[in-house]
Amino acid sequence: MTAGDLAAQGGQDQPLTALERPGGDTIVAHHGHDAGAAEGPFTTRQLLRLDHALRIANTETGLTFSVYIGEFETPAREHAERLHRQIEGAEVAVLIAISPNQRKLEIVTGSEARKRISDRDAKLAGLSMAAAFAGGDLAGGVVAGIDQLASHAGRA
Repeated sequence: MTAGDLAAQGGQDQPLTALERPGGDTIVAHHGHDAGAAEGPFTTRQLLRLDHALRIANTETGLTFSVYIGEFETPAREHAERLHRQIEGAEVAVLIAISPNQRKLEIVTGSEARKRISDRDAKLAGLSMAAAFAGGDLAGGVVAGIDQLASHAGRA
């Protein structure tokens, strides 16, 4: 999903879920109710960086990387797993799910993706992302996490 897609979706009452269009580059952001403008956690430039990172990761690994940013239902892990199952081709999908307000991060890998990205690799990427988030860099942390996970997965 690109920044243009987000702007075009402004004014919705619900968060835009790219999982409604499963199986592609995905980012979820919240939208405001006023003026039809997207009010999410990212600037247009950051969205473009994230989109680029997702495209590179998908192309180089053959896996489907997705990012969800929004509130989690409890328990958080089960919510992230439900989101992951919505992705077309979930067995080769990697979901990075983040709830900044709840200070939660979940990385879910499908059965085939898990063969290439170990739990240890995911934990290391999660620690790297959490360090960036703690420093106030949400977009940079997500980009770094995508890059780390893709590096661990290797080429398709």
